Amino acid sequence: MILGMPAATYTFLHVLISLVGIGAGFIVAYGLLTGKRLDGWTALFLATTVATSVTGFGFPFDHLLPSHKVGIVSLVVLALAILARYRFHLAGAWRGIYVVCAALALYLNVFVAVVQAFLKVPALKALAPTQTESPFLVAQVGVLTLFVGLVIVAAKRFHVDPVRSV
Repeated sequence: MILGMPAATYTFLHVLISLVGIGAGFIVAYGLLTGKRLDGWTALFLATTVATSVTGFGFPFDHLLPSHKVGIVSLVVLALAILARYRFHLAGAWRGIYVVCAALALYLNVFVAVVQAFLKVPALKALAPTQTESPFLVAQVGVLTLFVGLVIVAAKRFHVDPVRSV
């Protein structure tokens, strides 16, 4: 049992939240590339990505794991993205900080999704049983390359008027 739920139910909810965050994140990334804020999608992306990291700490553990370190980094990055977007309204340097942090938060979620896919999908596990084999490394380098490109292009294109709270 985790937080009063069977472990399978908790895991299902964690994965569902993660997938919603990744899906919303790709829509937000599209907005970054086209200079659109996409306020509703941004709120969904940030909320579900925070929830993904937080629920990741709910699984039983007896020592700090690499997944926890990714979760900690993700929460710090998300805190900066949320501050840039909602406290500093994308003004000045906060626009760039938001672009980098939003993309990095999405990258970390996708990075973990690739790790999990190679752990759980039998065909992928057969290709890289220890995650040190070429197929896993190629997948992760491909994901990293995609996100580096995303940040470079989005930093150039995401020029919106600062948003002010009402």
